[in-house]
Amino acid sequence: MKNAKVIDIIDGNFVDNRIQFQDLLINISTKFINHDLSDIDNLIETSLRQIGQFVNADRSYVFTYDFVNRVTSNTHEWCNIGIKPEKSNLQNVPIDFIKDWVHAHEKGEAFCVSDVSLLPISDNEYCLRNILEPQGIKSLIAIPQIRNNELIGFLGFDSVRDIYHYSDSEKDILFVFANMLANLQQRKEQYDIIKAQEKKRELLLKSLYSQNEKLNDYAQIVSHDLKSPLINMNNLVEWFIMDNKDVISEERMQPLKSVLFNAEKMDLLIKGVLDYSVASQEDTLDNCVDLNAIFADLKRIMAIPNNVSVIVQENLPNLKGNKLKFQQLFQNLIQNAIKFNDKEKGIIKVKCETKDDFYQFSVSDNGIGINSAYFDKIFKTFTKLESTSASSGVGLAIVKKIVKLYEGEIWLESEEGIGTTFYFTIKK
Repeated sequence: MKNAKVIDIIDGNFVDNRIQFQDLLINISTKFINHDLSDIDNLIETSLRQIGQFVNADRSYVFTYDFVNRVTSNTHEWCNIGIKPEKSNLQNVPIDFIKDWVHAHEKGEAFCVSDVSLLPISDNEYCLRNILEPQGIKSLIAIPQIRNNELIGFLGFDSVRDIYHYSDSEKDILFVFANMLANLQQRKEQYDIIKAQEKKRELLLKSLYSQNEKLNDYAQIVSHDLKSPLINMNNLVEWFIMDNKDVISEERMQPLKSVLFNAEKMDLLIKGVLDYSVASQEDTLDNCVDLNAIFADLKRIMAIPNNVSVIVQENLPNLKGNKLKFQQLFQNLIQNAIKFNDKEKGIIKVKCETKDDFYQFSVSDNGIGINSAYFDKIFKTFTKLESTSASSGVGLAIVKKIVKLYEGEIWLESEEGIGTTFYFTIKK
């Protein structure tokens, strides 16, 4: 190696060199913090170039250790002008080829060869000198990368044109840079995990939305197909009763009237399926909805008995959401309160309280009340506490579904013979 030029740091320049090196690290660290992690490969290779040029290296690189398969691989590389890249030749290199190298890294120490020509000569093609010289390497340093007390890889610098002696100060700063890279790679791994989870979540939501659309379409098709024969059956029975009311006795007509009763019951169940299906759709959830206007509409369209008073608090808030869903929500609760009121003068009150992040509504009545044993049961689909054709058993299930759609909760307080109050929240 007679032609090899030896580069060392002159003592007079030691302080300036160290300050410049530290400034370079600060600049790189700032980029590591602020840079887009999706372009991390370019960021690492740029920093390898900057550090490599500063220490007069001709090639700088990052390797990862795979101790399960006992190999190491080159993941990132920078080469100076005119220097041959070696990255493609350094994949899955057996760790046993560089035992001394790995042993130093396992102790947290740098592995440094100041002059490759001074390494022992051997006929073994896998001895260190026979591995390094074909790459034209005259000097090298390899700094371990340790994360959470685990050796994960190393950062290396090759000198090809000249022999280079690394000072202790340079080694210390290269250790800092190696740790910076290890932290950056950890952030990238976490970033990739989060992105993968977000992608899975997005695909899941798309799948659920598609399935929901198909189920809604299916519910409407099935409901339509069921209602058509049901209407025909109902009409035929009514016509038969009308045509034969003077011929057939009331007693013999009773089974046919039972058919009409059950046909009406079936029609309500089918309507309930459609209403429940519509309640799960999340379209137009960001419109501004005037609750005062909704209650004005409800009082016009609902069949409220003369003996029942519906008292609504004035100046109700505007909500963000779908007008039809809020109308469906309050209509079901009021209808429920009317249906189960046994008092001579029924009273239904609608109130609203403003909380920190949500509105809390209440719909109270002085009706028959509900036994506490049934508080959870009444919100289940097709559940009824009595048997009547006037109820499909989905009204409160729809109410709960709409409340959940707006990130709210619903509960009730009730006393048999005194009345019931349903409470629910809607996020602001």
